[in-house]
Parts: sequence; structure tokens; C-alpha cells
Amino acid sequence: MSASTSGGKDPFISNLNKIYAGYTGGFLGFVVILGILEQMGVPNRIIGYLFVFLTIGVYAYIGIISRTAQVAEYYVAGRRVPAIYNGMATGSDWMSAASFIGMAGSLYALGYGGLAFILGWTGGYMLVAILLAPYLRKFGQYTVPDFLGARYGGNFARSIGVLVLVTASFVYVVAQIVGVGIITQRFLDVSFAVAVFLGLAGILVCSMLGGMRAVTWTQVAQYIILIIAYLIPAILMSVKVTGVPVPQLMYGFALERIEGLEQAFRAAGQVPPPGVTGFHSAPFVGANGQFSMPAAVNFFALVFCLMVGTAALPHILMRYFTTPSVREARNSVAWSLFFIFLLYFTAPAYAAFAKLEIYQNFINQPIAALPEWVRAWQIISPYGTPWINIVDVNNDGILQWNEFRIHPDVVVLATPEIAGMPYVIAGMVAAGGLAAALSTADGLLLALANALSHDVYYKMINPNAPTKQRLIIARVLLICVALFAAWTAGNAGADILFLVAWAFSIAAAGLFAALVMGVWYKRTTNTAACLGMLVGYVATFGYLMWSEFGGLSFLQVFGTKEAILRAAQAAAAMPQASAELKAYAAGIVANAATLQDGAMAWFGKALTGLGMSTDHVVLRGRIVARLWGINNISGGIFGVPLAFLTIYVVSQFTKAPSQAMQDFVESIRIPKGGVRLADSRAAVKE
Repeated sequence: MSASTSGGKDPFISNLNKIYAGYTGGFLGFVVILGILEQMGVPNRIIGYLFVFLTIGVYAYIGIISRTAQVAEYYVAGRRVPAIYNGMATGSDWMSAASFIGMAGSLYALGYGGLAFILGWTGGYMLVAILLAPYLRKFGQYTVPDFLGARYGGNFARSIGVLVLVTASFVYVVAQIVGVGIITQRFLDVSFAVAVFLGLAGILVCSMLGGMRAVTWTQVAQYIILIIAYLIPAILMSVKVTGVPVPQLMYGFALERIEGLEQAFRAAGQVPPPGVTGFHSAPFVGANGQFSMPAAVNFFALVFCLMVGTAALPHILMRYFTTPSVREARNSVAWSLFFIFLLYFTAPAYAAFAKLEIYQNFINQPIAALPEWVRAWQIISPYGTPWINIVDVNNDGILQWNEFRIHPDVVVLATPEIAGMPYVIAGMVAAGGLAAALSTADGLLLALANALSHDVYYKMINPNAPTKQRLIIARVLLICVALFAAWTAGNAGADILFLVAWAFSIAAAGLFAALVMGVWYKRTTNTAACLGMLVGYVATFGYLMWSEFGGLSFLQVFGTKEAILRAAQAAAAMPQASAELKAYAAGIVANAATLQDGAMAWFGKALTGLGMSTDHVVLRGRIVARLWGINNISGGIFGVPLAFLTIYVVSQFTKAPSQAMQDFVESIRIPKGGVRLADSRAAVKE
């Protein structure tokens, strides 16, 4: 797998179809062999070990033989990745633990509301194809901060880009490591902390030696495993329920049965478990089943944030720097969308069939008769709450609707066991989830390490650093960032989708406006872009942090006295709240008679007439504030418009870019031809 020499072809690139066809056949054969071993009585734990270790071993082998000492190979895979394989690698890079593990779980819990994730993520790829990918490729840079530094005249814009990239990518990579920990803990039967660092070893060996070159070819291998692992259980459930092996078209039958069962549960006086909708197919409804304006606004706000966040995520945009030409970059976006579509089109069906299996086979059944695998998930509680929690509220020994509580992040992993499939299918799904988490973690860690080694060290600190030193720095930083992310995941993990949505809002607010305006508005000035990025980033990141970790104090500024009192009462009664918070909240409740509206309550009440009040929700063991009822995972809805407005207005009052730069910006929008912006800011032909 050595890099091609000048004028020669890389034999690996020339034989990609044969290599990956053989790899796919080998994996399917491996699954069949393990299925036979299961029937022969091989313990489930051994099968789980084989799935996890063999697949990680294959990824490690690809990563090791892809090692390189060439800068272009390390950062952009030599710009020789064909469109279809770049699309497959991008799909794998993109379909993280949030997509594979969390999305169907979100659809299970939220019903129609969970479709926001699918619409936002797929719609975002249209923005990438139309607005950014081909034009960033024509700039000929290695990283997104590279583009910002070249387009906006130096290190200040580059530094802001690095800040946003590091913040968004770090939050995102923590979510992937949480996903790796969930899978490894369940199927290797080790503690969550140990599971996290075992998974980390697999992540590092795929990316450390070969950089983008190694990550690309391991991600292609990982995509093949994750898509097979996702489709097969959905197909089997579809055949079981409808007799037709096309779950994407047949899950309407499951939705009809779910709706009927939910009506029967409600008629019997039962309620859904906390965090799960009781109206799976109904759009934009509250807990009472009626239309809710906040539900509708949050749905579309999340779609917006995920769309623009997709278009701004650095580790995805980096993939389009690896293609041989601008046309290949555009084609690879189309292939990416196709490969992502295969999983996203299946996710609603996966969630519907899984929920139907639970409703039919577990609700209103004796708790004592639950299968053994339920106990296995019950004992896994890395953050204090079991992944599957059975709570016999009325002590009648019968499992009612609200007494079966499954964490959304384990719905996909547990579904093969829920549906009574052979354990080999559960092991295969675990291998698929591991592939999804590892592939995205590889890309994110590479983006983080490259931002620090290339954009900070090489471009800003030591421009004369020799190639060997640059690559050593990149690898050391990769290890350091990975270790810190693993420590964070092991000690402060959270819902995977929540962390991922934060990353998208941060990237959207901090980068999207500057990237789009940099390509499509030649009058955009350096000062305007820098201010726009800062305003968008600070507004969104500030809202995320303040509303999440200081919800009560947020309401004391933007909330009415009634909203403050309700939040204080909830905090005082919340078991997870700190003693200091409980005491503070109790003081507010005790002095309710003298309570005043917040200093900016007028702002918080601006949309009350539309049913959008500033309030709070209890999530993740915290009082989480919501400005105008908007969930903080959609915090980018505030930062993105502010960034665009700032860039446009400031551009009108600051000195325009040079005519050469304006002409160059116009030239990169021409579909044909290759263009590179050199460090001297001169436009040259590739």
C-alpha cells in the first residue's frame, strides 16, 4: 500500500474493487462461521470477543500498512482517493455512534420528533454539495483553518477557526468514545472506564501512523461492516412482522400496531416512561397529544442547526481535500449522500420495529419472566442509571408501560436480543456500532491533531519545521487529545445525541457563515469574517454552557418570577442536585413573595404570544434553561444568523479585499479547472 511514485500508479488504488469485494465476502463468511459456532454451543461471550477483536484487528492492520512519512499522504491521502471510495469513507466518517447507535434510539423515544436528526443531517449534505465542497477543494489547502487563513489574510482568522474546530470536534469525539465504551463494556464484560481505553487503543492504531491515508482506507472497511450490521436486523424484523424483506417500505404496518397499542395502554390508565413520547406517529405534539408550538419550533430549529452544522464540520470538509480533482470532490459528495441514505432511510424502520417488539413481548408481562439479557443490560450503569431499568412502580409484578425504561443509546444494540435473534446478530450489530464510532473518532482526532500541528505549530509557530518533525508533532498531539477525550468520556459522559448536537451547533455558529461568505460574497472583509465567527461562536457556546450548567441563574436574568420559582422548586426536589444548589433554590422558594422578574425578562417574554415562553426542563440531572422554549441542542439558531449579519454589516464599513483576492474568489466558483491559493495569496493553476 505504498504511495505511488511520480508517473506510476499505486497498485492498491488500481485494485480497490477486488480488495474490498474480497473483504466484504470475508466478513460475511466470518459471520456465517460464528453463527455455526453458536449453534454448536460456543458461549456468547466468546462470540462477542471474536467480533470485537477481529474487526479491530483488521482496522489496525490497514492502519499499520498505510503508514506514511509523506506530508501530502498524511494530511490529504495524496489527493488520490476516487470519488466512490471517498464517498464511502465520508459516509463512515459521518455515520458516527450518534447515527448508528443513537438515531434509532432517538426515534424510539421521540417518535416523529426524532426525524429532525434525519432531515437535518441529510439536508446538510445538500448544502455541502451546493455551497462548499467543490470550492474548498479548488483552494487547494489541507484544513478548514488553512482556508480561513488564506481567504481572510492571516493567522487571526486561522486562530479563530482552530478554536471553533477544537471545541466542536472535541465535544463530538467524546460522544464517539462514549459509544465505544458502551459497546465494549456490554460485549467484553469489563468496566466502563476500561472499555473506554480499550476502544481508544483501536482508534489510535487506525490513525496515528498513516494519518488521512490510513483513516481513509480503514473508514471504507468500517463502512462495509456498519451498513451490513445495520441492515440485517431491520430486514429480519421486517420479515418477521410483514413477511417482506424491505423494512424501509414496510414499517408503516409497525406504526399502525404501535398506535393501537399506545391507545390501549392509555385506555388502561398507563402512561409512557419518562422521556418517551406516548404518540409515536403524531407530529409536533406535547404530552397531552395536542399541537405544541414549542415542539414545532424546536423541530425546525434542530433541523436548521444540523443542516448548517453538517456543512461546517471540519472533519467532513477535510475529506473533500483528498480527491484528485474538483469534479471528483463534487461526485464524492453525491456518493456520500447515497451511502448515508442507506442507513438513514432504514433508521425509522429500525426504531418502529424495535418499539413494536417491546410493546408486544414485554409490556404487561410478568417481570419475573423477563429474559436473562435484560439483567445483563441492567447491571451496566456507567453514569448511575442502568441502560435498561425495570421499575415496578405499583409492586404488582407486571411490567407496565412506564416501568420499562431503556436508554436511547442502547436501543439498536439491544434490538437483536429484544427480537429474539441469534446472538451472532447481536455481536454483528456491536461490531457495526464499533465501526461507526471508531471511524468518526478517527476522523475527528485527525482533524484536531492536524489543526494543532499544521495550523498552529507549522503555520504560526515554526514555519521552517522539517517534514519528519511535523509528522512527529502531529502524532504526539493525536495521542494527547485522544487520552484527554477518553478521560472526559469516562468521567463526564452524557447522551451521545446530545453531545453530537452540541458539536453541530458550535460548528454551525462559528464556521458556516465565514465559509459560505468567503466563497459566495467576494466583498467579505477579513475583519468582518473574524468578528462574525467570534460573535456566532460566543453567542452559541455561551448559551449552551449557561443554559446547561447554570440554568437557574439564566432564568434569573431572562425569566419571569413564575419561571424562576418553578425552576427553584424543581432544583430543591432534585436528588442529583448539589447541596449548594439545593440550599440556594430553597432560599428562592422561601422568599417567593418578594421574587422579581429577571432583569431581561422582557426579552425572555418576547415570543410568549406565540406560546414560546422562557422556561426550564430537567435533563441529565440538571436544571436546563430554555430561551423561548428552545432546547439548547439547537443553540446554533441564535449564533448562525448573528454571524451572517455581523459579517455583512461589518463588510460594508471596512476596507474591501484586494482586487486580486476578489477576482480569485470569483474564479473558484467556476465549475471547471483546478485552482490553488498559495501562501503568497497568489492564485495559480494546479
